Amino acid sequence: MTSAVETKFAAQVIELHKHYYLGEITVHALRGVNLDFPKGDFVAIMGSSGSGKSTLLNLLGALDRPTGGQYILGGYDVSKMSDNDLSDIRNRLIGFIFQSYNLIPQYTVLENIEVPLHYRASRRPIDGEDRDRCEHLAKLVGLDGRFDHKPFQLSGGQQQRVAIARALVNNPEIILADEPTGNLDSKTEEEIMQILLDLNAEGRTIIMVTHEDNVAKLAKRQIHMKDGQVAGEGLFRG
Repeated sequence: MTSAVETKFAAQVIELHKHYYLGEITVHALRGVNLDFPKGDFVAIMGSSGSGKSTLLNLLGALDRPTGGQYILGGYDVSKMSDNDLSDIRNRLIGFIFQSYNLIPQYTVLENIEVPLHYRASRRPIDGEDRDRCEHLAKLVGLDGRFDHKPFQLSGGQQQRVAIARALVNNPEIILADEPTGNLDSKTEEEIMQILLDLNAEGRTIIMVTHEDNVAKLAKRQIHMKDGQVAGEGLFRG
């Protein structure tokens, strides 16, 4: 893997394009997107269905590759990295929070939090120090006393707390959150957003996709996507 370049940005995308080919039809999901995400940023990405916001989040998470343009992650140009290097840097620098939680149903709370540790570059076996960290993170997000519970024994809010702890276990620089409050009631939504705000206050960079104005306005800035491009910044209604 090439060395990282010193940078004040957690992530940057430069003239980013993403095309999908459906038979003879080409879908231009992203059309030359340029965005900077300074370290410690908290951004809400908004837009209607088909606007490109989810495609952008997938590319930021290195879950997909761009058709054209550059993606700089933590000072590394990841646009042309090998699959192995891409996997390693993704696991080291990025934590993911999903709307549907994506927990493993047969695993306990602590076992679910441990999952990213199995994929770290060192391939080091999980030890007592790792398990102590998982317990600390479970307590941090309010799951003390539920370490041995499985997902079906938890509420939606508790499952999302597990997902947040899992996202933090490798101490990532960036947290990518895809509709993190989409399945939650208003009280639990507030609690989850407070956890994200606290993490941001500690210096984490958070990039969040949401369609909810009341959630987006808690971020430091809002980016509105339309037709695969950045339409502007600020809260847009209607």
